[in-house]
Amino acid sequence: MKILDQNDLAASPTQPPVQPLLITGAHGTLGRAFQRICAMRGIETVALSRAELDISDPISVEAAFARYNPWAVVNTAGYVHVDEAEKSAERCYRENTTGPAILAAACAYRDVHFLTFSSDLVFNGNKSVAYVESDMPSPLNVYGNSKRLAERDVLACMPRALVVRTSAFFSPWDEHNFVYHALRAVHNNQIFEAADDVLISPTYVPDLVNTALDLLIDEEQGVWHLANQGAYTWAELARLAADMASLDTSLVVPRAMRAFGLPATRPRYSVLGSKQGNLLPASEERLSRCVSEVITAMRSASEELLAVAS
Repeated sequence: MKILDQNDLAASPTQPPVQPLLITGAHGTLGRAFQRICAMRGIETVALSRAELDISDPISVEAAFARYNPWAVVNTAGYVHVDEAEKSAERCYRENTTGPAILAAACAYRDVHFLTFSSDLVFNGNKSVAYVESDMPSPLNVYGNSKRLAERDVLACMPRALVVRTSAFFSPWDEHNFVYHALRAVHNNQIFEAADDVLISPTYVPDLVNTALDLLIDEEQGVWHLANQGAYTWAELARLAADMASLDTSLVVPRAMRAFGLPATRPRYSVLGSKQGNLLPASEERLSRCVSEVITAMRSASEELLAVAS
């Protein structure tokens, strides 16, 4: 199934014959994953980058709606740099709070379905059991607060919007995730330091995207938690991934989170559960699948380099 983009439609001012699913943030981890899975599922999409659609600009949003006439919008755009947000708060709030609210208002006005994403970082970590949808957000950093405000503003503009809280992505499809970085370091016989005093819920991106799409198509609304089942420290997750790849787990060195000197405070516990039902499977089976794909690609790349060198 063809994925539409602006270049495909630039030659004609007319709307595409089939109403597409409009995806913002086309070049990010989630944006690319949605395009990939929609293509597999036969769902027509228009995927727009930040340069093509500024979600914080009502004029840009209106132009995109008028041009593409989507049946639904999936917002994967946003400011993702948790630590840099402490010094770039204005930009973070513009991209993570103002933008989603503008999209939600546009969707509500046109009766278009809307899905946007939030984060486990809306919580302060004071619980010792999994956070569920009804737990009160109380973020510790700018990024988390930008997501908390986005949830509030999106649902105020559009009560039937779908807001998915998720956390700690891992995926075989790109390099921008913790598991990939851990495997690359250990595969190259390098020390990899990771926090051993912060508990999170790892989330396998293909599961997240497929399930979020199902919820969108089923016209679900409100806040949902989507994360694979299981709770791990970052160090445990890195060590487990290394072990699954038959690599030297001693290269994974546990550290206290404070040792990293990160500007943004993290919750010590942000494991996600759900009152709606645990829709994603256990983490370990998905991690094994991801590790197998990633390590195979890494070893193939290493063999190619050796072949070229020889």
